[in-house]
Amino acid sequence: MKKIPVALGVSAALAASAAHAQSSVTLYGLIDAGLMYTNNVKTSATSHGSLFQATSGTINGSRFGLRGAEDLGGGLKAIFVLENGFNVQSGKLGQNSRLFGRQAFVGLTSSEFGTVTLGRQYDSLVDFVAPLSGTAGTFGDTGFAHPFDNDNLNHTLRMNNAVKYMSSNYAGLKFGGLYAFSNNTDFTLNRAYSAGASYDFGPFKMAAGYLQINGNGAAPQANTSGAVDLGEAPAQTAGFRFGANVQRTIGAGLNYTFGPAVVGFVYTNSFYQGTQSFNLNNGSQRFNNYELNAKYTLTPAVTLGITDTYTDAHLSGAFNATGTRYGMDPKWNQVNLQAVYALSKRTDVYAEGMYQHAIGQNVVAFINTSGGASSTANQVVGTVGLRTRF
Repeated sequence: MKKIPVALGVSAALAASAAHAQSSVTLYGLIDAGLMYTNNVKTSATSHGSLFQATSGTINGSRFGLRGAEDLGGGLKAIFVLENGFNVQSGKLGQNSRLFGRQAFVGLTSSEFGTVTLGRQYDSLVDFVAPLSGTAGTFGDTGFAHPFDNDNLNHTLRMNNAVKYMSSNYAGLKFGGLYAFSNNTDFTLNRAYSAGASYDFGPFKMAAGYLQINGNGAAPQANTSGAVDLGEAPAQTAGFRFGANVQRTIGAGLNYTFGPAVVGFVYTNSFYQGTQSFNLNNGSQRFNNYELNAKYTLTPAVTLGITDTYTDAHLSGAFNATGTRYGMDPKWNQVNLQAVYALSKRTDVYAEGMYQHAIGQNVVAFINTSGGASSTANQVVGTVGLRTRF
Protein backbone atom coordinates (compact mmCIF):
# COMPACT_ATOMS: atom_id res chain seq x y z
CA MET A 1 0.00 0.00 0.00
CA LYS A 2 2.89 2.37 0.65
CA LYS A 3 4.40 1.77 -2.79
CA ILE A 4 1.69 3.84 -4.59
CA PRO A 5 2.29 7.21 -2.83
CA VAL A 6 6.05 6.66 -3.12
CA ALA A 7 5.71 6.11 -6.86
CA LEU A 8 3.48 9.16 -7.17
CA GLY A 9 6.02 11.26 -5.25
CA VAL A 10 8.87 10.10 -7.48
CA SER A 11 6.81 10.88 -10.60
CA ALA A 12 5.98 14.37 -9.33
CA ALA A 13 9.61 15.06 -8.52
CA LEU A 14 10.70 13.95 -12.00
CA ALA A 15 8.01 16.12 -13.61
CA ALA A 16 9.09 19.15 -11.58
CA SER A 17 12.72 18.52 -12.51
CA ALA A 18 11.82 18.31 -16.21
CA ALA A 19 9.80 21.53 -16.03
CA HIS A 20 12.69 23.28 -14.30
CA ALA A 21 15.10 22.11 -17.01
CA GLN A 22 12.81 23.47 -19.74
CA SER A 23 12.47 26.99 -18.37
CA SER A 24 14.62 29.35 -16.30
CA VAL A 25 14.69 32.86 -14.91
CA THR A 26 17.98 34.48 -13.86
CA LEU A 27 18.53 37.56 -11.73
CA TYR A 28 21.77 39.33 -12.69
CA GLY A 29 23.43 42.69 -12.29
CA LEU A 30 26.52 44.86 -12.10
CA ILE A 31 27.40 47.67 -9.66
CA ASP A 32 30.10 50.18 -10.58
CA ALA A 33 31.04 52.89 -8.07
CA GLY A 34 34.08 55.15 -8.00
CA LEU A 35 35.77 58.46 -7.25
CA MET A 36 36.66 60.89 -10.03
CA TYR A 37 38.82 63.99 -10.42
CA THR A 38 38.34 66.39 -13.34
CA ASN A 39 40.87 69.20 -13.69
CA ASN A 40 38.53 71.77 -15.25
CA VAL A 41 34.72 71.99 -15.37
CA LYS A 42 32.89 75.14 -16.44
CA THR A 43 29.98 75.80 -14.05
CA SER A 44 28.84 79.17 -15.41
CA ALA A 45 29.83 81.88 -17.89
CA THR A 46 32.41 83.20 -15.44
CA SER A 47 33.14 80.27 -13.12
CA HIS A 48 35.14 77.08 -13.56
CA GLY A 49 37.44 74.84 -11.56
CA SER A 50 38.47 71.32 -10.65
CA LEU A 51 35.82 68.82 -9.61
CA PHE A 52 35.96 65.87 -7.21
CA GLN A 53 32.94 63.60 -7.36
CA ALA A 54 31.60 60.20 -6.35
CA THR A 55 30.48 58.37 -9.48
CA SER A 56 28.20 55.58 -10.58
CA GLY A 57 28.92 53.71 -13.79
CA THR A 58 32.21 55.34 -14.78
CA ILE A 59 32.94 52.26 -16.88
CA ASN A 60 29.75 50.19 -16.90
CA GLY A 61 26.35 51.58 -16.06
CA SER A 62 25.10 50.04 -12.81
CA ARG A 63 22.16 47.73 -13.51
CA PHE A 64 20.15 44.72 -12.46
CA GLY A 65 17.90 42.60 -14.59
CA LEU A 66 15.93 39.46 -15.21
CA ARG A 67 16.46 37.16 -18.18
CA GLY A 68 14.44 34.08 -18.87
CA ALA A 69 13.99 31.27 -21.37
CA GLU A 70 11.35 28.62 -21.93
CA ASP A 71 12.00 25.55 -24.11
CA LEU A 72 9.11 25.23 -26.58
CA GLY A 73 10.48 22.12 -28.25
CA GLY A 74 11.96 21.52 -31.67
CA GLY A 75 14.94 23.77 -30.92
CA LEU A 76 12.69 26.80 -30.31
CA LYS A 77 12.73 28.89 -27.12
CA ALA A 78 10.79 31.87 -25.81
CA ILE A 79 13.10 34.45 -24.21
CA PHE A 80 12.84 37.77 -22.40
CA VAL A 81 15.10 40.42 -20.83
CA LEU A 82 14.07 43.18 -18.39
CA GLU A 83 17.08 45.32 -17.41
CA ASN A 84 17.09 48.32 -15.10
CA GLY A 85 19.68 51.09 -14.91
CA PHE A 86 20.30 53.06 -11.73
CA ASN A 87 22.74 55.38 -9.96
CA VAL A 88 24.39 53.51 -7.10
CA GLN A 89 25.38 56.77 -5.36
CA SER A 90 21.80 58.11 -5.17
CA GLY A 91 19.64 55.09 -5.84
CA LYS A 92 17.80 56.96 -8.60
CA LEU A 93 16.53 55.27 -11.76
CA GLY A 94 18.49 55.87 -14.94
CA GLN A 95 17.43 56.35 -18.57
CA ASN A 96 15.03 59.19 -17.81
CA SER A 97 13.55 57.35 -14.77
CA ARG A 98 12.46 54.21 -16.63
CA LEU A 99 11.86 51.06 -14.60
CA PHE A 100 13.58 48.91 -17.25
CA GLY A 101 15.41 51.60 -19.17
CA ARG A 102 18.41 49.65 -20.39
CA GLN A 103 16.54 46.84 -22.13
CA ALA A 104 13.03 45.39 -22.18
CA PHE A 105 12.12 42.80 -24.80
CA VAL A 106 10.52 39.43 -25.48
CA GLY A 107 11.09 37.08 -28.39
CA LEU A 108 11.69 33.69 -29.92
CA THR A 109 15.07 32.10 -30.61
CA SER A 110 16.19 29.11 -32.65
CA SER A 111 19.70 27.72 -32.84
CA GLU A 112 19.14 27.13 -36.55
CA PHE A 113 17.26 30.22 -37.72
CA GLY A 114 18.25 32.96 -35.27
CA THR A 115 16.35 35.25 -32.90
CA VAL A 116 13.44 37.69 -33.28
CA THR A 117 12.74 40.09 -30.39
CA LEU A 118 10.30 42.94 -29.75
CA GLY A 119 10.67 45.84 -27.32
CA ARG A 120 13.30 48.36 -26.19
CA GLN A 121 16.66 47.27 -27.60
CA TYR A 122 20.12 48.23 -28.90
CA ASP A 123 20.73 49.13 -32.55
CA SER A 124 23.01 47.17 -34.89
CA LEU A 125 26.02 49.47 -34.47
CA VAL A 126 25.95 48.70 -30.75
CA ASP A 127 25.48 44.98 -31.41
CA PHE A 128 28.24 44.54 -34.00
CA VAL A 129 30.74 47.46 -34.08
CA ALA A 130 30.86 48.61 -30.44
CA PRO A 131 32.34 45.28 -29.17
CA LEU A 132 35.46 46.01 -31.26
CA SER A 133 35.76 49.56 -29.86
CA GLY A 134 36.93 51.13 -26.62
CA THR A 135 33.22 51.62 -25.89
CA ALA A 136 32.82 47.85 -25.44
CA GLY A 137 31.34 46.77 -22.12
CA THR A 138 34.47 44.69 -21.51
CA PHE A 139 36.72 47.71 -22.11
CA GLY A 140 36.33 51.43 -21.28
CA ASP A 141 32.62 51.69 -22.17
CA THR A 142 31.09 54.95 -20.87
CA GLY A 143 34.23 56.99 -20.20
CA PHE A 144 35.78 56.02 -23.56
CA ALA A 145 32.80 57.22 -25.63
CA HIS A 146 33.58 59.26 -28.72
CA PRO A 147 32.88 63.01 -28.28
CA PHE A 148 29.22 63.54 -27.36
CA ASP A 149 28.69 59.86 -28.25
CA ASN A 150 27.99 61.21 -31.73
CA ASP A 151 27.88 57.71 -33.27
CA ASN A 152 25.81 56.15 -30.43
CA LEU A 153 28.38 53.36 -29.95
CA ASN A 154 27.97 54.03 -26.24
CA HIS A 155 24.19 53.58 -26.61
CA THR A 156 23.19 56.97 -25.20
CA LEU A 157 19.94 56.21 -27.02
CA ARG A 158 18.17 52.88 -27.00
CA MET A 159 15.51 52.09 -29.61
CA ASN A 160 11.89 51.92 -28.44
CA ASN A 161 9.13 50.04 -30.28
CA ALA A 162 11.80 47.90 -31.97
CA VAL A 163 11.58 44.62 -33.86
CA LYS A 164 15.02 43.02 -34.17
CA TYR A 165 16.42 39.97 -35.95
CA MET A 166 19.78 38.43 -35.03
CA SER A 167 21.05 35.46 -37.01
CA SER A 168 22.69 32.35 -35.61
CA ASN A 169 26.44 31.92 -35.97
CA TYR A 170 27.18 30.50 -39.41
CA ALA A 171 30.86 29.47 -39.34
CA GLY A 172 31.82 32.80 -37.79
CA LEU A 173 29.32 34.97 -39.71
CA LYS A 174 26.51 36.77 -37.89
CA PHE A 175 24.14 39.42 -39.21
CA GLY A 176 21.03 41.24 -38.10
CA GLY A 177 18.78 44.26 -38.37
CA LEU A 178 16.32 46.40 -36.43
CA TYR A 179 13.29 48.56 -37.19
CA ALA A 180 11.85 50.88 -34.52
CA PHE A 181 8.33 52.19 -35.11
CA SER A 182 7.27 55.82 -34.73
CA ASN A 183 3.91 54.74 -33.25
CA ASN A 184 2.42 57.74 -35.03
CA THR A 185 0.02 58.24 -37.94
CA ASP A 186 3.02 59.85 -39.64
CA PHE A 187 5.18 56.73 -39.60
CA THR A 188 8.33 58.74 -40.45
CA LEU A 189 8.09 60.98 -37.38
CA ASN A 190 10.75 59.60 -35.03
CA ARG A 191 11.45 56.15 -36.44
CA ALA A 192 14.76 54.29 -36.73
CA TYR A 193 16.30 51.36 -38.54
CA SER A 194 19.71 49.68 -38.57
CA ALA A 195 21.60 46.66 -39.91
CA GLY A 196 24.96 45.07 -39.31
CA ALA A 197 27.17 42.00 -39.60
CA SER A 198 30.31 40.51 -38.08
CA TYR A 199 32.75 37.78 -39.06
CA ASP A 200 35.29 35.91 -36.93
CA PHE A 201 38.08 33.98 -38.58
CA GLY A 202 40.92 32.81 -36.39
CA PRO A 203 42.55 35.77 -34.63
CA PHE A 204 40.65 38.31 -36.77
CA LYS A 205 37.28 39.84 -35.96
CA MET A 206 35.59 42.34 -38.24
CA ALA A 207 32.21 44.07 -38.18
CA ALA A 208 30.20 46.80 -39.88
CA GLY A 209 26.87 48.50 -39.20
CA TYR A 210 24.47 51.28 -40.16
CA LEU A 211 21.94 53.33 -38.18
CA GLN A 212 19.38 55.87 -39.38
CA ILE A 213 16.99 57.91 -37.23
CA ASN A 214 14.30 59.86 -39.08
CA GLY A 215 11.92 62.66 -38.28
CA ASN A 216 13.29 64.41 -35.20
CA GLY A 217 13.03 67.87 -36.72
CA ALA A 218 13.17 71.21 -34.93
CA ALA A 219 10.96 69.90 -32.13
CA PRO A 220 12.50 66.48 -31.41
CA GLN A 221 10.04 65.79 -28.62
CA ALA A 222 7.02 66.29 -30.90
CA ASN A 223 6.45 62.54 -30.89
CA THR A 224 7.54 61.31 -27.47
CA SER A 225 6.23 57.78 -28.10
CA GLY A 226 8.56 57.25 -31.07
CA ALA A 227 11.75 55.30 -31.57
CA VAL A 228 14.07 57.54 -29.52
CA ASP A 229 13.59 59.64 -26.40
CA LEU A 230 15.97 62.59 -26.25
CA GLY A 231 15.17 62.98 -22.55
CA GLU A 232 17.62 60.13 -21.92
CA ALA A 233 20.60 62.09 -23.24
CA PRO A 234 22.46 64.43 -20.88
CA ALA A 235 21.65 68.08 -21.55
CA GLN A 236 25.17 68.76 -22.81
CA THR A 237 24.91 66.09 -25.50
CA ALA A 238 21.25 66.48 -26.41
CA GLY A 239 21.69 70.15 -27.28
CA PHE A 240 24.70 69.40 -29.47
CA ARG A 241 23.78 66.19 -31.21
CA PHE A 242 20.08 66.08 -31.79
CA GLY A 243 17.31 68.15 -33.25
CA ALA A 244 18.16 66.90 -36.76
CA ASN A 245 15.64 65.80 -39.36
CA VAL A 246 17.78 62.78 -40.21
CA GLN A 247 20.72 61.09 -38.52
CA ARG A 248 22.82 58.59 -40.48
CA THR A 249 25.74 56.70 -38.96
CA ILE A 250 27.95 54.05 -40.53
CA GLY A 251 30.77 52.23 -38.80
CA ALA A 252 33.26 49.40 -39.20
CA GLY A 253 35.94 47.81 -37.06
CA LEU A 254 38.69 45.20 -37.03
CA ASN A 255 40.36 43.39 -34.12
CA TYR A 256 43.41 41.12 -34.20
CA THR A 257 44.43 38.88 -31.27
CA PHE A 258 47.96 37.60 -30.78
CA GLY A 259 48.88 35.94 -27.52
CA PRO A 260 47.77 38.07 -24.57
CA ALA A 261 47.27 41.19 -26.74
CA VAL A 262 44.33 42.49 -28.78
CA VAL A 263 44.68 45.48 -31.11
CA GLY A 264 41.91 47.14 -33.07
CA PHE A 265 40.78 49.95 -35.31
CA VAL A 266 37.27 51.42 -35.56
CA TYR A 267 35.93 54.07 -37.94
CA THR A 268 32.51 55.72 -37.74
CA ASN A 269 30.89 58.53 -39.71
CA SER A 270 27.83 60.34 -38.33
CA PHE A 271 25.83 62.85 -40.36
CA TYR A 272 23.07 65.02 -38.90
CA GLN A 273 20.96 66.74 -41.56
CA GLY A 274 18.58 69.65 -40.98
CA THR A 275 20.05 70.48 -37.57
CA GLN A 276 18.36 73.11 -35.42
CA SER A 277 20.89 73.17 -32.57
CA PHE A 278 24.44 74.38 -31.76
CA ASN A 279 23.77 77.77 -33.44
CA LEU A 280 22.72 76.00 -36.63
CA ASN A 281 19.68 76.99 -38.65
CA ASN A 282 18.66 74.04 -40.83
CA GLY A 283 22.35 73.19 -41.05
CA SER A 284 24.24 69.92 -40.79
CA GLN A 285 26.88 68.23 -38.66
CA ARG A 286 29.32 65.53 -39.74
CA PHE A 287 31.66 63.61 -37.42
CA ASN A 288 34.43 61.26 -38.55
CA ASN A 289 35.81 59.17 -35.68
CA TYR A 290 39.09 57.26 -36.02
CA GLU A 291 39.91 55.02 -33.07
CA LEU A 292 42.95 52.87 -32.32
CA ASN A 293 42.73 50.56 -29.30
CA ALA A 294 44.72 47.85 -27.58
CA LYS A 295 44.35 45.56 -24.56
CA TYR A 296 47.03 43.47 -22.93
CA THR A 297 46.56 40.73 -20.31
CA LEU A 298 49.64 41.25 -18.19
CA THR A 299 48.76 38.47 -15.71
CA PRO A 300 45.58 36.44 -15.16
CA ALA A 301 44.49 39.18 -12.74
CA VAL A 302 45.80 42.35 -14.46
CA THR A 303 44.56 43.80 -17.75
CA LEU A 304 45.86 47.01 -19.33
CA GLY A 305 44.20 49.04 -22.08
CA ILE A 306 44.69 52.13 -24.22
CA THR A 307 42.63 53.93 -26.85
CA ASP A 308 43.24 57.00 -29.01
CA THR A 309 40.30 58.59 -30.82
CA TYR A 310 40.60 61.44 -33.29
CA THR A 311 37.32 63.11 -34.26
CA ASP A 312 37.17 65.37 -37.30
CA ALA A 313 33.89 67.29 -37.50
CA HIS A 314 32.32 69.78 -39.88
CA LEU A 315 29.35 72.00 -39.03
CA SER A 316 27.61 73.93 -41.79
CA GLY A 317 24.75 76.40 -41.55
CA ALA A 318 26.05 78.19 -38.44
CA PHE A 319 25.77 81.94 -37.94
CA ASN A 320 28.27 84.34 -36.41
CA ALA A 321 27.41 87.39 -34.27
CA THR A 322 26.57 89.50 -37.33
CA GLY A 323 24.26 86.91 -38.81
CA THR A 324 26.68 85.74 -41.49
CA ARG A 325 26.54 82.03 -42.31
CA TYR A 326 29.83 80.19 -41.98
CA GLY A 327 31.28 76.73 -41.57
CA MET A 328 33.08 75.27 -38.56
CA ASP A 329 35.53 72.41 -38.39
CA PRO A 330 36.03 71.43 -34.73
CA LYS A 331 38.30 68.52 -33.88
CA TRP A 332 38.92 66.48 -30.75
CA ASN A 333 41.67 64.04 -29.81
CA GLN A 334 41.17 61.85 -26.75
CA VAL A 335 43.62 59.38 -25.22
CA ASN A 336 42.42 56.91 -22.57
CA LEU A 337 44.38 54.59 -20.28
CA GLN A 338 42.95 51.78 -18.16
CA ALA A 339 44.21 49.23 -15.64
CA VAL A 340 41.95 46.56 -14.14
CA TYR A 341 42.85 44.21 -11.28
CA ALA A 342 40.55 41.22 -10.76
CA LEU A 343 40.00 40.36 -7.11
CA SER A 344 37.85 37.39 -8.18
CA LYS A 345 35.83 36.28 -11.20
CA ARG A 346 33.06 38.69 -10.24
CA THR A 347 34.81 41.64 -8.58
CA ASP A 348 37.58 43.97 -9.73
CA VAL A 349 39.11 47.38 -9.04
CA TYR A 350 40.15 49.78 -11.79
CA ALA A 351 41.99 52.99 -12.52
CA GLU A 352 41.53 55.19 -15.58
CA GLY A 353 43.10 58.32 -16.99
CA MET A 354 41.56 60.32 -19.86
CA TYR A 355 42.89 63.35 -21.71
CA GLN A 356 41.09 65.30 -24.44
CA HIS A 357 42.34 68.17 -26.58
CA ALA A 358 39.94 70.23 -28.70
CA ILE A 359 40.94 72.14 -31.84
CA GLY A 360 39.05 75.04 -33.36
CA GLN A 361 37.78 78.52 -32.56
CA ASN A 362 35.77 78.55 -29.32
CA VAL A 363 35.80 74.73 -29.21
CA VAL A 364 36.22 73.26 -25.72
CA ALA A 365 37.03 69.81 -24.41
CA PHE A 366 34.31 67.65 -22.88
CA ILE A 367 35.03 64.08 -21.77
CA ASN A 368 32.01 61.84 -21.28
CA THR A 369 31.19 61.38 -17.53
CA SER A 370 33.66 64.18 -16.60
CA GLY A 371 30.93 66.26 -14.94
CA GLY A 372 30.82 69.01 -17.53
CA ALA A 373 32.62 70.76 -20.36
CA SER A 374 35.98 72.39 -19.80
CA SER A 375 36.45 76.14 -20.02
CA THR A 376 39.45 75.54 -22.29
CA ALA A 377 40.51 73.25 -25.11
CA ASN A 378 41.91 70.67 -22.67
CA GLN A 379 40.44 68.39 -20.03
CA VAL A 380 41.94 65.66 -17.84
CA VAL A 381 40.02 63.02 -15.88
CA GLY A 382 41.36 60.50 -13.37
CA THR A 383 39.17 57.92 -11.71
CA VAL A 384 39.39 54.82 -9.50
CA GLY A 385 36.52 52.44 -8.84
CA LEU A 386 35.16 49.08 -7.81
CA ARG A 387 32.89 46.77 -9.81
CA THR A 388 31.06 43.66 -8.73
CA ARG A 389 28.73 41.40 -10.68
CA PHE A 390 26.04 38.96 -9.65
